[in-house]
Amino acid sequence: MRFDEYRSYDAVGLAELVAKGEVQPAELLRVALDRCAEVDPELNVISLLMPEVGAELAERPVGTGPLAGVPFLLKDLVQDYAGYPTSAGTGPLRKVRAARHSIAVQRWLDAGLVVFGKTTTPEFGSKAITETRTFGATRNPWDPRRTPGGSSGGSAAAVAAGIVPVAGASDGGGSIRIPAACTGLFGLKPGRGLVSSGPNYVDPLFGAVSEGVLSRSVRDTAVMLDILGPPDPGGAFAISRPENPFRTAVSEPPRRLRIGFTHESPMGTPVDPEAVQAVQDAARLLEELGHTVEPAAPAIDGNQLALDFMKVWTALAAAELQNACAVSGASPADFDIDTQVLAAVGRAIPAHELITSHARWNDYTRALGDFHSTYDLLLTPTLAEPPLLIGQNRTPVIAETLLPPLLRLGAGKILSRIDFYIDLVTASLSAVPFTQLANITGRPAMSVPTHWTESGLPLGVQFVGPPSSEYLLLQLAAEIENARPWFGKTPNDVPRVR
Repeated sequence: MRFDEYRSYDAVGLAELVAKGEVQPAELLRVALDRCAEVDPELNVISLLMPEVGAELAERPVGTGPLAGVPFLLKDLVQDYAGYPTSAGTGPLRKVRAARHSIAVQRWLDAGLVVFGKTTTPEFGSKAITETRTFGATRNPWDPRRTPGGSSGGSAAAVAAGIVPVAGASDGGGSIRIPAACTGLFGLKPGRGLVSSGPNYVDPLFGAVSEGVLSRSVRDTAVMLDILGPPDPGGAFAISRPENPFRTAVSEPPRRLRIGFTHESPMGTPVDPEAVQAVQDAARLLEELGHTVEPAAPAIDGNQLALDFMKVWTALAAAELQNACAVSGASPADFDIDTQVLAAVGRAIPAHELITSHARWNDYTRALGDFHSTYDLLLTPTLAEPPLLIGQNRTPVIAETLLPPLLRLGAGKILSRIDFYIDLVTASLSAVPFTQLANITGRPAMSVPTHWTESGLPLGVQFVGPPSSEYLLLQLAAEIENARPWFGKTPNDVPRVR
């Protein structure tokens, strides 16, 4: 099979070819590895190549799994493959091998997917870009001068570049939807508890994190939800699931919906005209499809939400850093300076402030619930601006020089002062202020690639639904996909930037 033929199919299509005997898994794996060798030196999407695993899996008898024989990449965060490290974007964890498969990985293997590597992520998945001291910068196939987003940036770039049709991802603050918007892909964050993060995690980030995928077609994501979504006996939640498999949603048009939309940043920070246009264009398309669309937004203090989100996030960073040092024998200085700063701030936050911030998550959940009592879905930009340039959010060199000695002197309390904290939040979230609400509230949300900028960059729009609305979101996404197809929009080549 040639690469152009390979890229003309989604994962479901490739699996159908395998099932018919028209192509062998080993042949698909060879195409994927050849494409990886061609583009990875420029894009830097692979953190760990596992060709020996892929070769072994490709030689298995073709079973009845829904995606049997299709090449697949894991995200190098939480998605453990037994006997191999999950680096979480760090150097020290590259030498720590996982004792067992994560539940998601085992379900992907049971579905017949051919795993052959892991994709890059920022340290501990803590950024909306994918740039680390250990692995360097991962680049966007649409413009390698720009980021593919984060934290599932490696997976997004791998799918957009055609290495695989679908790849593992996860979302704790936008980490599926942001890369999807940056790279012209479809990305759905499942609602809280639908997909297990076990066995090592039960309720990561107080339920804000969801495992999932990035794909080029809605039906690939729907089939993946069927694979990932069965209940976990050791999980924390009993989740309502639809009567029909998620894959049937793509062939069922949604009922006529009432959708509220906004393109104003909840933080009051600037929103690029291209992001505004993306929402306006989507609203017009939805009206053409028969839906009612009108300006509306949840009654939420976006700046307070950002602070409450970041306060919990920094506490998580402190715990992640401590645990990583314990299992690897490393010191905090072995990690990225941004990770050290986040952890220092997290350690300095009093426990009662952390609990108070987390308690306010209920306020945002109630406000979004009130919104959904009137509107079926919320429509916003996914990003406040087109994909950032590589290095645009890098910590200034002078700060990288001055911060380490300050941290050694215990400057966390100083860094956690409110003025610095507000600056940290604004810098971290001003480009992506729309996605954290769905994580805090545990609601399903998706980014749909409906818009490309005048310069040819993808820029998706986000839909946030009420609890257990994954089926409805997939129905709407499929309707949009049929009305404005995006599958054929791919970067033709990966131009050199160096």
